[in-house]
Amino acid sequence: MPLPQTDTKKAGAPVQDTRPLSSCQISSPRSSEAASPMAVKVYVVYYSMYGHVAKLADEIKKGATSVEGVEAKIWQVPETLPEEVLGKMGAPPKLDAPIITPQELAEADGILFGFPTRFGMMAAQMKAFFDATGGLWREQSLAGKPAGIFFSTGTQGGGQETTALTTVTQLTHHGMVFVPVGYTFGAKLFDMDKVQGGSPYGAGTFAADGSRWPSEMELEHAFHQGQYFASIAKKLKGSA
Repeated sequence: MPLPQTDTKKAGAPVQDTRPLSSCQISSPRSSEAASPMAVKVYVVYYSMYGHVAKLADEIKKGATSVEGVEAKIWQVPETLPEEVLGKMGAPPKLDAPIITPQELAEADGILFGFPTRFGMMAAQMKAFFDATGGLWREQSLAGKPAGIFFSTGTQGGGQETTALTTVTQLTHHGMVFVPVGYTFGAKLFDMDKVQGGSPYGAGTFAADGSRWPSEMELEHAFHQGQYFASIAKKLKGSA
């Protein structure tokens, strides 16, 4: 495979908030007016078999669109399993979010990827999608764009952190800027009274046997991640 071309455009670095136990100040909510043509485009791209990740994606989109000057859009990656297999697995019908193509990623100013974990890594459907981005890699079309991740696992030891770490390699080869949520969610991330997914790497949930749905706290974390990520994407675009 030929070497990727160098992109000479360098994105500025986001300003970090050093307060670990209180929520960071984020841009004020947008008005009801239509966004300008120069709006920051945030794509929320996910794969969800049973709907848990899709639920997080909805909250992340809400958080992103709460930032003035930001437009957020939800996309699904293509399914790789046949309907017969999905039926045997008890998977419900897919939601009506549009299916994204690799080329459409280049239109975004920032991208949040969401997926369930499979053996400590992203699900095969999301990996297949990343494998199809070779053309974008060759041109380094995604270089400098901020990226974040969110996820779902069955258990507390199901790989929420290892999945994040193994996903960073995909972003690195594209030259993307990984934007973890850190501890900007505040003290709620330290709440040990309830089982809750998510980490400094991104929002998350525990699905257990599939019957557990994202809790109120996990949904708040997802909303915050969308809001925080959108504010960083906005700063990066403004400094370009």
